[in-house]
Amino acid sequence: MASLQNVDSKQNIIIKGAKLHNLKNIDVVIPRNKLVVITGLSGSGKSTLAFDTLYAEGQRRYVESLSSYARQFLGKLDKPKVDYIKGIAPAIAIEQKVNSTNPRSTVGTTTEAYDYLKLLYARIGKTISPVSGKEVKKHTVTDVINYIKPLEEGTKLLLLAPITIKEDRDSIKSLQLFSKQGYARLKYKGKVLRIDQAPADIGREFDLVVDRIVVKDDEDFYNRLGNAVDNAFFEGKGRCAIENLADSSIKEFSNQFELDGMKFLEPNVHLFSFNNPYGACPRCEGYGDIIGIDEDLVVPDTSLSIYESAVFPWRGESMSWYRDQLVNSAYKFDFPIHKPWFELSEEQKQLVWDGNDHFIGIHKFFELLEEKSYKIQNRVMLSRYRGKTKCSVCKGKRLRKETDYVKVHGKSISDLIELPIKKLVPFFEDLELSAHDSKIANRLLKEITTRLDFLSKVGLSYLTLNRKSNTLSGGESQRINLATSLGSSLVGSMYILDEPSIGLHPKDTENLIEVLKSLRDLGNTVIVVEHDEDIMKAADEIIDIGPEAGTLGGQVVATGSFEHILLANSLTADYLNGNQAIEVPSERRNSKNYIQIKGARENNLKNIDVTFPLNMLTVVTGVSGSGKSTLVKRILYPTILKEVGGYGEKAGQFTKVDGKYNHIKHVEFVDQNPIGRSSRSNPVTYIKAYDDIRSLFASQKLSKIRGYQAKHFSFNVDGGRCEKCKGEGEITVEMQFMADVHLECDVCGGKRFKKDILEVQFEGKNIDDILNMTIDDAIAHFKTHTQKKIVSKLQPLQDVGLGYVTLGQSSSTLSGGEAQRIKLASFLVKGDTKEKALFIFDEPTTGLHFHDIKKLLKSFDELIAKGHSVIVIEHNIELIKCADYLIDLGPEGGENGGHLVAEGTPEELVQNKDSFTAKYLKEKI
Repeated sequence: MASLQNVDSKQNIIIKGAKLHNLKNIDVVIPRNKLVVITGLSGSGKSTLAFDTLYAEGQRRYVESLSSYARQFLGKLDKPKVDYIKGIAPAIAIEQKVNSTNPRSTVGTTTEAYDYLKLLYARIGKTISPVSGKEVKKHTVTDVINYIKPLEEGTKLLLLAPITIKEDRDSIKSLQLFSKQGYARLKYKGKVLRIDQAPADIGREFDLVVDRIVVKDDEDFYNRLGNAVDNAFFEGKGRCAIENLADSSIKEFSNQFELDGMKFLEPNVHLFSFNNPYGACPRCEGYGDIIGIDEDLVVPDTSLSIYESAVFPWRGESMSWYRDQLVNSAYKFDFPIHKPWFELSEEQKQLVWDGNDHFIGIHKFFELLEEKSYKIQNRVMLSRYRGKTKCSVCKGKRLRKETDYVKVHGKSISDLIELPIKKLVPFFEDLELSAHDSKIANRLLKEITTRLDFLSKVGLSYLTLNRKSNTLSGGESQRINLATSLGSSLVGSMYILDEPSIGLHPKDTENLIEVLKSLRDLGNTVIVVEHDEDIMKAADEIIDIGPEAGTLGGQVVATGSFEHILLANSLTADYLNGNQAIEVPSERRNSKNYIQIKGARENNLKNIDVTFPLNMLTVVTGVSGSGKSTLVKRILYPTILKEVGGYGEKAGQFTKVDGKYNHIKHVEFVDQNPIGRSSRSNPVTYIKAYDDIRSLFASQKLSKIRGYQAKHFSFNVDGGRCEKCKGEGEITVEMQFMADVHLECDVCGGKRFKKDILEVQFEGKNIDDILNMTIDDAIAHFKTHTQKKIVSKLQPLQDVGLGYVTLGQSSSTLSGGEAQRIKLASFLVKGDTKEKALFIFDEPTTGLHFHDIKKLLKSFDELIAKGHSVIVIEHNIELIKCADYLIDLGPEGGENGGHLVAEGTPEELVQNKDSFTAKYLKEKI
């Protein structure tokens, strides 16, 4: 690269001499306010450059700018290993974080859309009485004065306060007390009397005459009247009345929030917050679900009708009476007893639960069992149907029922959070408000609509604001974080994104590109670590890091526009310009073995029958939210696990499983969750190669002299590990209210072991040197010294494209895609087992370059060659085109998804006019 002296740091971000991890002292120029893609093989140094260098420095400088008081809590952030960085802007990182595990977190709270929605309802929500449908209002002193102002001068009025004497008080004594306070008259049975003339049997209810009014039009009169009305509200416990003596008409006022004999809660922000005890549903405390009677256990097979005993507890001789009650009286209220349960409307299902005059509903049935729970058989029956279920009070909406009385444009806040975002957007677009409300709500509506708009643009229009964050996929979580950042509309910032196209169908990637461009056009620098060809084409500048991974990477191979990159001498360019390619298989595999799921109807699946061929590569495709994960994770996986292993989570709703799969002896679901719970877990311990390495070091001459055993070379048990950091290599300082700070251990210097242990060497390398080797280097090292056992265990890691990972790298620092490939390698290590397995992969191409996808496909072929079966959920067209069989769901996401659009070989799928996948696949085949 040319000298950096002449580069303008106002127009560019300049990185000089980056040397962290595997970066080879590189200089990089990133144009500001542009969409920049950093690409290259997995492990080439992309994330090191983007996150560990650029973002870390942006964050460090922000902390440095804070007061010394604030800095003491943040600890000292280390400078990245770089000569200098100029022209850096405040940095925001959107990483592939696994979604929130907080059960209270929802899409609405994460994106802050719900916070603005709460404010909107608190400020302009109208409380409507469920009795009369009228708006509930609270009167003030001003309302009373405004009622009197239009009356003619000289009109005579009485200001009355209704009095109710408490049971433990004497009425006459109370009247004497009023007299002492300066009141002279009361109204009783339609007559005005002096207090001292009140009858002895006056009873406990009468009106106190607070003032006699003759209407005048001057300021003193209204000032005096204001004080009198205030007193009347006080004495009348929030109520007062004006009687016009001319026609004896009475106008009542109340400063209580009540109507139709009901008291209502005044809207405020806390009333609409399910994280606040004031607003949360008292039954479920704002979680939306409770331990109760689980609907899925009561109606386990939704393909049955009421007549066919869909309600499971109503079977058998003694309990079938309850079913017969419903069946025999159904004609009286037009209930379809022969319709399968899943085809019943929500109202009809609710009727079976609630019951009516003709039959006892399911709720009442279980209440009767509860009442007689002293009987052992009733307790057993109750326990059989208990589980996590939707809250019976708030129906999963999390808020107390009083919030339903508060409406905006006829809808309560609970109605809105249950709507998919694509239906919520038109609601706010068509919202008509009065001039007064419009002025208050203007800013709030802008914030809400902007956030909803961004959620739609990042391909999440099928979600509801009430959807729990912990039920989202990794890709959905990341795009929600992206929408949240967009919603805050910062300008002049540096956004660094880690593969935002994960979990996105090519159709949705187009919208994502628009979003990234709009972020850039606001005046931000958008830096994306990405492998997706479409996003590369849309970039203003591409930086290709390589040439390969690990120790062979860490250099800038090429920079420039997409056209410029095509001419470069790099692996990325080779795949983009067609010099190298992931070949389409010349023939697709066939198999007689298959699994068939009939009547899948969990979440948005529309009662579909799907056949999964075995002993081949079967890929499930479809746009985000089309039902892929539901079909594979919620139905196929738990069902087959139960069939072959005898255990498994409760599967989603489907009718039955069929097919020829007796040869399958176990099922492996390979997801992107971290491989180890412990911070000391790493790739080499996961694939069991570390045991052999420890034995090797224990057999060295110095070890034998000193009496060291294999355990001395473990950082998991006491003996040889550093005592201060317990083999972690770093000390964690808990920061209470901030993220913990990790500092290198000052005793062992991050080497994890005692000094004596590090003196033991194998061919010039101690245990720390070995752990710091990449897998590629370690294989080369052990190969030359004929350690076949260790090499055979490390080889699969290299085969799945993880040659760049160091042996001792902590599991917590591995990406989801890397964790998934380590799991795959651990299965390859096991070699040819007699027992055949079904492997299910969830988006295994996450974080993979074209070259790495080629290696991954080779590993899949290896598994299939050994007689195993592979089913993959995937969006990446490069992998989809290599499938033997495709199952395409859709056509859209959410409500409009869940149909089986097409199935067959890629060649057959391409002929399908309705499939979005076919449109993108056509270009590749």
